[in-house]
Parts: sequence; C-alpha cells; structure tokens
Amino acid sequence: MRAEIISVGTEILLGEIQDTNSCFLASRLPALGIDLYFISVVGDNFDRLQQTIKQAFQRSDLLLITGGLGPTDDDLTREAIAAVLGERPYVDEALAQALRNLFTSRGLPFPERNLKQAWLIPSATAIPNPRGTAPGWWVEKEGRIIVALPGPPHEMEPMWEEEVAPRLRKRAQGQVLVTRTLKTIGLGEGQVDEMLSDLARSSNPTLAVYAKPDGVYVRLAAKAMGEGIAWDLIRPVEEEVRQRLGPHIWGVDDESLEGVVGRLLKERALTLAVMESFTGGLLANTITDVPGSSTYFLAGYVAYQPEAKIALGVDPKVIEMHGVVSPEVAAAMAQAARQRAGAHIGIGTTGVAGPDPLEGKPPGTSHIGLDFLGNIRTTSYQFYQGRLAAKRRGVTVALALLWRALTGRL
Repeated sequence: MRAEIISVGTEILLGEIQDTNSCFLASRLPALGIDLYFISVVGDNFDRLQQTIKQAFQRSDLLLITGGLGPTDDDLTREAIAAVLGERPYVDEALAQALRNLFTSRGLPFPERNLKQAWLIPSATAIPNPRGTAPGWWVEKEGRIIVALPGPPHEMEPMWEEEVAPRLRKRAQGQVLVTRTLKTIGLGEGQVDEMLSDLARSSNPTLAVYAKPDGVYVRLAAKAMGEGIAWDLIRPVEEEVRQRLGPHIWGVDDESLEGVVGRLLKERALTLAVMESFTGGLLANTITDVPGSSTYFLAGYVAYQPEAKIALGVDPKVIEMHGVVSPEVAAAMAQAARQRAGAHIGIGTTGVAGPDPLEGKPPGTSHIGLDFLGNIRTTSYQFYQGRLAAKRRGVTVALALLWRALTGRL
C-alpha cells in the first residue's frame, strides 16, 4: 500500500509551528507494512488544497491528511475532499447532537458555526475524537482510503493509535517493517559506525547510525512477511550490537534519558535535588516532564548569581578560590542541593551560556557536579552552538552522569 501524508496549515508554511504530525505518522507506517512515498504541506487555500488532494488521490492508495478540520472559514479540508470526490457535505445529526452535548457538559453555549464539524459526505464515516470537537473522516472510494485527522497532536495521535492504526492493520498485506533503536551515550558517531561497520553491510536487517542530542542512535530495521519473522531477523543482530556497545546503551526505541533515570531512581527508592546556574531550570523542567517524578524529585533551585549560590549553601571560599564557573563550584552546588533538600543525590550545573565570555572563560565552558550519597564526581566539557543548545547539552550531560552513577558505570 502506497501512502501519502498531507499536512494542512498556513502556520506551518510560515514557520510558526513545526510539522510534527508528519514525523509521527511516518514513524508509524512501517510497522503496518505501508510504504510512504510523499509528504506535502499546503496552506489554508481551497484551490491549492484541492489540487494537492486530487494529485495524491491519483497516485496513492492511502491519504493521511492532518489539519483543517476546525469550525472556521479557513478550515477547508472537508470541503476540499468533497470537491475532489464530487460529493456534497451534509450535517450528520448524530455528530451534531454529540457536539451540542459536549458544549453543554462544559457549560458553554454552542456556536452554530461548529456544526461544520458535524459534516460528513456519503463515502465518509466519522472517526471519534474524545479529546476535541473535531471528528476525523474515514473515506473509502475507488479502492483508495482517505483519512482526515485534526491538526493538534494531542488529538491526532490518540485517534491514530486507537482508531486508524487498528483499521489499517486489518488490511495490511505484504511485508512488514519492524525497527529497534538502541540509544547510546559516551561515544561519537564515527566511533559507533566503526565498531559496527561489518554489521552495517547487512541488507536485512539494515543498520544505521546517526547522532542525536542525547547521544548516538543505532537503528535496526527488518522486513518480512510477518512481524514475528521480522523480529527473528533483528534479534541476533541486536544481541551482537549490545555485546559491542553494551556499557554505553542507555535505552531503546521511545525511551528518554530522563525517563530511564527516573525509573532507576524509583526502583532504588532514591531521591534527587538539583541546583542550576547556566541551565536555568531546564534540568528540573526535563526531570519533571516524566509522569510520577514527584516520587523521587524533591527540589530544584536556580541560582544564577554567586550570592544566590551562597544563600543556598555553597561555601563562598570555593567561589572566591576557583571562580563561579569551575568543577569545584559545580560539586559544591550538587552537595548544597542534596543537603538542603534532604535528598540522596544532588546535581549542580555551572557554565557560560554565552554569547559573552565570563571570568575569561569562553561560551560553552560547562561543569556538572554530582553528589551521589556523599560521593562527589564532576565532569567538564566545552560545547557552544547558542544559548539554548548549551543549556540542552548541559541537561543531557547531567542526566548521563546520573545514569552512569545509577548503573555503576562511573
């Protein structure tokens, strides 16, 4: 089955938002044995949208359209699909009543313009949207399928997982592609590539190495006439990769470094506190993005000025002797964070976020301190590609240092 993705929205073309929907859908299609041929982005213009859908309908078996299902005049996806198929939209009374009930349950008046979200065409059935007001469309005509989903990812992604993917899975024919991604830290892309060069010559499964902000990923992909057979192809290669890279592999597939660290903290009943300077609270924010982080994360302090660090327990003599951007101060911050919060573990971050130097040290000079049950470790590095990139790298290095401590790799 040949698929095509169309993302609708002028805001994407203007660079105001990123097209994350296409990335999400593209990553889900291989497991269904569906080949993605094209991705298009089109603005809120009826003629161009109709032309794009018409072209896709002529060359693809499956059209996945996201966006343009709102109630306003510039939400044109329904009209464009109807025009391409030569069908007339009508208000589905069951959908209309469900919308009215939704607004009533929220204590809101029902705007009549929202009836547009109750439209269907004869060849379409509604895809339920329990998280929003816009039902999707499932259209079958001339042996092709059109799926229209709302643009907000928090609505679109559950609709895909709960409604669309199961329907497509029942129709899957031919080969299925399965993937396994092994995520590493502490090795460069070139090192990993060299260590796995012989395995990369395989055609099924294939092996690809690529750098990401949180390390180097190794992706294995296998095609077969069935998911079980494909996994049988991947397993021996995965085992060999693990043998070679084992100490550096921190996670797989959709796992995040903060999620893995959080799970380890929870399993060991350990608590954590952080004191941040150049990362500006981003480390605490990342840690608390993980559901259930309140069971192990006690406190986060942002101490940007030396006086703030001293007020939180950093010895002023350490700052005076070594400078605020130093491994000694990073260690003192970690210790102060742990002691002040009463945690088992403390992390401290100090550095030069840039673009100007500080204390004669260039932008990107960074030091991370770790107090693990009273044992102090620090790591230092130089990295600068702008302030935000420097902060993000600091978060990754801090989490990686904690991961190594939790797994006995220090």
